[in-house]
Amino acid sequence: MTFAGEPVLREVVDADLPVFCEQQLDASAVHMAAFTARDPGDRAAFDGHWSRIRADPSVTLRTIEVVGQAAGHVAVYGPPTQREVTYWIGRPFWGRGIASRALASFLRGLKERPLFARAAKDNLASIRVLEKCGFERFGDDAGFARGRGQVIEEVLLTLKH
Repeated sequence: MTFAGEPVLREVVDADLPVFCEQQLDASAVHMAAFTARDPGDRAAFDGHWSRIRADPSVTLRTIEVVGQAAGHVAVYGPPTQREVTYWIGRPFWGRGIASRALASFLRGLKERPLFARAAKDNLASIRVLEKCGFERFGDDAGFARGRGQVIEEVLLTLKH
């Protein structure tokens, strides 16, 4: 049973895509996520990406809906031994525990382990969400963050159980 504001996970539908596209144009969100599309404003690239991931049977993808609105999305992708979790929450939904509750619900539906995740080292909110959901840090890395136009440090996490 849900109450007002409780996230619901559902299949991604075509009507979600304009919302997701708009969310990825938010400069603050892009900076925080860091590892984003090359050009968040390139709608053709966005549509191509979403078409590919929606058609890929190895990707588990859900819309995070809050009070009838697409608040973001959550997914797991990658080869069987390196399955990685990713999520995006639109800024109007930040700071309400939605990401943590949605990710926890998503993970309960996945039996495969281990799972991996990564976050920009300074994205403390995302790291906190992952840790609240049982992920543990196991290392650090650095990579080119398109959302910042530079190499940045990132935290590597895993969920074993």
